[in-house]
Amino acid sequence: MFARALGADFDRLHPRLRERFGEHHGCVGIGVMDRIWRGPAFVAPFLHLGTARHILFPETGAAIPFTIENFNYADSYGRPTRTFVRTFEVAPGRRRRFDATMVWSERRQVLVDYLGTHQHLAVDLHLSVDAAGGLHIRGGEQRFRGGVRCPRLLSGDASVHEWFDDDAGHFRITVDVVNRRLGPLFGYSGSFTNHYADAGAPVPAAVRPLRENPRE
Repeated sequence: MFARALGADFDRLHPRLRERFGEHHGCVGIGVMDRIWRGPAFVAPFLHLGTARHILFPETGAAIPFTIENFNYADSYGRPTRTFVRTFEVAPGRRRRFDATMVWSERRQVLVDYLGTHQHLAVDLHLSVDAAGGLHIRGGEQRFRGGVRCPRLLSGDASVHEWFDDDAGHFRITVDVVNRRLGPLFGYSGSFTNHYADAGAPVPAAVRPLRENPRE
């Protein structure tokens, strides 16, 4: 999917990123988020609403254990799909998840990111590669289930920067979610190492969405 989305620019990615976003079966990243932050206090109730369906959360902190699970498979509609299931241990015995499922839309030639356990929100993704081989992902148009466009006032514009730190030998990531009117909403930054799943191993049921959205 990433090779399709980036075209010739896929070859400009750092070799470890080309491997991570290639056509292997799946991989699991384990690391630490140096910082998880959120915007002003008035955004906390909105972030809390997302916890039940694994879309954002209100907790903040430093040195938060982190796991990201990426598995490639074909969904029930036959579309190439990749899971992005992030788990944050925000306190002893308390974990928060931020689930997303990326699907390649052959019809529109774009990556679509479905958020949450029930793919409530669809976000078009725009990808680019920087001079150092890092990957940048910028969120575009957002649609609720059924194809209704999300009003700009209610939407969060996400930007992701992922790169490989050759000196440290691990991946680094920074995520920021901003609302054009309300300002910064949520974000995190940290690092992780990657471990690849055995070819042919089943995709864990826990990383699949509970409901799939047929619209792209």
